[in-house]
Amino acid sequence: MTTPSVLRGLWLPLITPFKDGAVDGASVKRLIRHYLSLPVDGLILAATTGEGMTLEEEEIRRLVDIARDEVARDPTGGARLPLFVGLSGSDTAKGVKALRRTADWPVDGYLITCPYYSRPSQQGLELHFGALAEVTDRPIAIYNIPYRTGVNMANDTLLELARRDTIVGVKDCSADAGQSFDLIRRRPAGFSVMTGEDAFYYTALTLGADGGILASAHVETATFARVRDRLAANDLPAALEAWREIADLTRLLFAEPNPAPVKHWLWREGLIDSPELRLPMTPVTAGLAARIDQEIDRRRRASSRH
Repeated sequence: MTTPSVLRGLWLPLITPFKDGAVDGASVKRLIRHYLSLPVDGLILAATTGEGMTLEEEEIRRLVDIARDEVARDPTGGARLPLFVGLSGSDTAKGVKALRRTADWPVDGYLITCPYYSRPSQQGLELHFGALAEVTDRPIAIYNIPYRTGVNMANDTLLELARRDTIVGVKDCSADAGQSFDLIRRRPAGFSVMTGEDAFYYTALTLGADGGILASAHVETATFARVRDRLAANDLPAALEAWREIADLTRLLFAEPNPAPVKHWLWREGLIDSPELRLPMTPVTAGLAARIDQEIDRRRRASSRH
């Protein structure tokens, strides 16, 4: 693989707004328009942050259609913004069927999680993703997150899969800095390593990662992008200054299970009409809600002084 992957820069795993138990289409539209005005390089729908495992297939299709329509209408050229959709599961045959069913969906690629709970061998992981890659011409990004799935895809396995044209990168949540750097060092041209560890975004970029897929970047999006841009320009002092502005934010927004804190923040900012989640996810506690509210107010005051 020698062509650059589309998977670069700052991507958002978009939350899914709910209202009275249903997907809130009006809030989805508002969110899409908001992020089209910001330096975001791609969106992923119905992934973990988007509570994808609680969504029916027709709800995911509705999200995709709304997002594609809003992107196409964007007067600033956002029609070029890629849209990926999240897929997960532990049955290869069902994954193949899902890719075939979504073949006519207006998406640009997929973020596919390693099989969870069953804990397959490295050979099983390679055969699983190999089978998925055979049935689509669209780009696939592998989501390696062993603390959720129970299995860690080894770099040798990833690098073997990277030989396939349709497997274009990885969302790396291995939580092992040595493994991540080894992958960055050894990966072929055109294969993207995107960190999914929000708190290690700055570090991952300094090690050579191509960007991040970050739930926290729903908030202070431009500052997250500035970290990336300043590092790309070799302006380390400015990059570090930007990172200092948001480093604590990543911890606050993961103080309780994602995406509850992010949804509370977006609701307080008026970007979604409700912070509602679907069980088993629950809203933030009163204590964390108060901390988030205080941080929003603090940032508003700081912004008004500038």
